[in-house]
Amino acid sequence: MQEHTESGPVPPEDSLDLLQAAAAARARAYAPYSRFFVGAAIRGESGTIYAAANVENAAYPVGTCAEAGAIAAMIAGGDRRIVEILVCGPGPALVTPCGACRQRIREFASARTPIHAAGPDGITASFTLGELLPMAFGPDNLEPGTPQNEATVR
Repeated sequence: MQEHTESGPVPPEDSLDLLQAAAAARARAYAPYSRFFVGAAIRGESGTIYAAANVENAAYPVGTCAEAGAIAAMIAGGDRRIVEILVCGPGPALVTPCGACRQRIREFASARTPIHAAGPDGITASFTLGELLPMAFGPDNLEPGTPQNEATVR
């Protein structure tokens, strides 16, 4: 089990509220096709927890990942920064955010943001966003005045 972030150890007991919220959301997931039920919970900068479950659709790939739903709930709730996120899935294998969700998380989180993977027995691993999405493209790449945005079109 990997229990660290770039800023130091992450005690899983500090994230039990996220685990409870993600597990409750996972229990309500709509996954009739894959039967792969996932819940996610985000702690916003206000301290509020936002949780969501994956929602599948018969017209693949129209479904929504749990992380995307939790991010949407966070934005609707008024927060704009992810302080911590936990993804809860089935079985012993690690369930971490998919590539698209890693990029979605990057929009609202820093490279040091903790991402916890959890299963039925609790938190099994903790990573930073930087570990899961190294060299990420994000909002800072698009800020006016940065060298990469000052290219001259000829």
